[in-house]
Amino acid sequence: MMWSKKLKWLAAVLAALALAAAIGFFIRPVSYFDEYTYVREALSGVQNRTVQVEGFRLHYLAEGPANGPAVVLVHGLGGRAEDWLDLAPYLAKAGYRVYMPDLLGYGRSAMPASFSYSVRDEAGIVLGFLDALGLRQVDLGGISMGGWIVQLVAAEHPERVNRLMLFDAGGLDIKPDWNTALFTPATPDQLDQLQTLLTPNPRPIPGFVSCDILRTVRERGWVVRRATAAMLTGQDVTDSVLPKLQMPVLIVWGAQDRVFRLGQAVTMHRLVPRSELDVFKGCGHLAAIQCARQIGPKVVGFVRQ
Repeated sequence: MMWSKKLKWLAAVLAALALAAAIGFFIRPVSYFDEYTYVREALSGVQNRTVQVEGFRLHYLAEGPANGPAVVLVHGLGGRAEDWLDLAPYLAKAGYRVYMPDLLGYGRSAMPASFSYSVRDEAGIVLGFLDALGLRQVDLGGISMGGWIVQLVAAEHPERVNRLMLFDAGGLDIKPDWNTALFTPATPDQLDQLQTLLTPNPRPIPGFVSCDILRTVRERGWVVRRATAAMLTGQDVTDSVLPKLQMPVLIVWGAQDRVFRLGQAVTMHRLVPRSELDVFKGCGHLAAIQCARQIGPKVVGFVRQ
């Protein structure tokens, strides 16, 4: 009888915990997805660390052998270090040490109100990150806004960059033909429009997930708006910078990119002396994230040259 009561009590506790977890997931699904991602990182051997850069806390992930050649990957507007979790293993398995920082204002890094969040100032943060970790020379890559940032780093500090990788990168003096406000969506319809802009044939977002994503945008979207405003001034465009790059440059593009269309990749390829261009069919603006299986071997082959 005593054991029967204990089992019933245990069952009731477990049921209550399961109900609480279900309610929590329904109210804050983004937090649950984040925690799942963090567990995935830990189980796969990805290291989760922080470092001080210009007096600010900068979070980063590291993967691969500690003594391997360094590769640094920089995320894009509204992104975070975890965006590289599908591409980084290709480099780590090939013997490279992959560093994935959260730019200032993104992911788990600090969000100082005093910072400009311009691509030039974020380029300074990336350089400070290299200094803080003692990385004298690296293979450097970036996606979208991150690709713009690493162009500035490579142009102004070529001695620090062995090879450069640009994934659907910004930087050219071309005004967007889409509504930039979509990067801080305020309604479910705008969020759907953003998904369509970023990804060919996106999956529908459940309503409760959409609501929580919009909540996080309301809390953190000011960083994206400030960064976007700085980029739209055109003061940091790289048209005149690209011809000066002397290191090997890999340009990777999604054939269905609607943010930076394929013509921009062709222009970059023409401007950069030692560049190669690889276009991947069926991939959109987030090709390096969503098409990592196709792109990973190409990236490894490039850094091994």
